[in-house]
Amino acid sequence: MDTLHKIAVISDTHDLLRPEVLAVLRDCEAILHAGDIMSPEIVRQLNEIAPLYVVRGNADQAWAEDLPDRLSVELYGTRIFITHKKKDDPKDLSNIDLVINGHSHRYGESTEGSTTFLNPGSCGPRRFGQPITMALLFMGEGGGFTIRRIEIPHAAKPADREVRDRELLRKDPAKLVEQAVAEIKRGRTVPQIAAKLNISEELAETISRMYLTHPGVTTEGILKKMGI
Repeated sequence: MDTLHKIAVISDTHDLLRPEVLAVLRDCEAILHAGDIMSPEIVRQLNEIAPLYVVRGNADQAWAEDLPDRLSVELYGTRIFITHKKKDDPKDLSNIDLVINGHSHRYGESTEGSTTFLNPGSCGPRRFGQPITMALLFMGEGGGFTIRRIEIPHAAKPADREVRDRELLRKDPAKLVEQAVAEIKRGRTVPQIAAKLNISEELAETISRMYLTHPGVTTEGILKKMGI
């Protein structure tokens, strides 16, 4: 029986490497990251664990300008193409066995002809109540692979911050967004913003993502996109 090689596939970490995710990564031979890293520190940590193949996401700013938007790599006979957004997939799939995308924060697997499409979902901050997910690839020596979906258990937000989220969004949502944006401009990370404003990391990540992925967006625009 061929030796199976375990490869991790993650995306949309948004400056958060959960302990549960790190535990899965520890015995992987390589890590494929489909973008929206949000911090060079995340890249450093992942590189210390295993060889890292990573692309730049739409939320990755100037620090990530040297990262590719698209990446082709062959591992154990499997030809892989990685890009953050599905719209950037190549038109010709004849020489590609596996296409990996991120961006949607939703896990997905599908097949088109002989090509498999995989979105590992997001294993960073939880977004809009969606599952926290990643994937493992098990590869043989001469090509061929299987995929295992991994769901990370979600710990409920502390009750006091959940209550404060609702209170601030009800009382003065514009002020909250303006304060969060000010912290983003200072280079603060999502955990730092959450701690500074005493809000949940989920809310801090949502505001940060809306601001960073929509250049020039106004406070009103952010609130509208949040449905407020």
